[in-house]
Amino acid sequence: MSRSRFPSLVTALTAAGLLAWPLLVLVLLPRLGAAPLLGLIVLLAAWRLPAAHRRWALVPCLAALAMVVLGRAELGVRAWPVAVNAGLLVVFATSLCRPPCVVERLARRQDPDLSAAGVRYTRRVTGLWCGFFLVNGSLALWTALAADLALWTLYNGAIAYALGAALFAAEWCIRQRVRNRHRDYPRSASE
Repeated sequence: MSRSRFPSLVTALTAAGLLAWPLLVLVLLPRLGAAPLLGLIVLLAAWRLPAAHRRWALVPCLAALAMVVLGRAELGVRAWPVAVNAGLLVVFATSLCRPPCVVERLARRQDPDLSAAGVRYTRRVTGLWCGFFLVNGSLALWTALAADLALWTLYNGAIAYALGAALFAAEWCIRQRVRNRHRDYPRSASE
């Protein structure tokens, strides 16, 4: 394997590991315990992050370490989706206070001359995603604290992804209708 393909392979494996985290926990936690999974959290949090962002990756890692010290290692492992939602909420909400917002940045990749109406639309969509991350993170926290491992895995490994995909699809459909009506709203960053 060439050196140039190695970073993209590692990135793909890291993304797959993050997406499959609930299934990995369901399968590995009863067999290996929490310590190896917490080590995996540390690796996933710090791997391939720019140096300026690595310090933010320390927050969930230190929280996981605190759970081990407090004798709650399984909770540290199960709280990972909560940390991910909290991190995304902070990124999206901060971008509303310090424009351009996340969705506007994505929209400008396709349409650098985004209109004022398009900017307003992207701010509303960013706010909508903030609400999603808040609700989803709260439900992930509930499953981490009160649900059994099977329900935690079902919600965080399937239902949460389905809800996120449904929100993305619904927003995309609405954006197409609005754009056709007004012709000055943003195109999808994924189109």
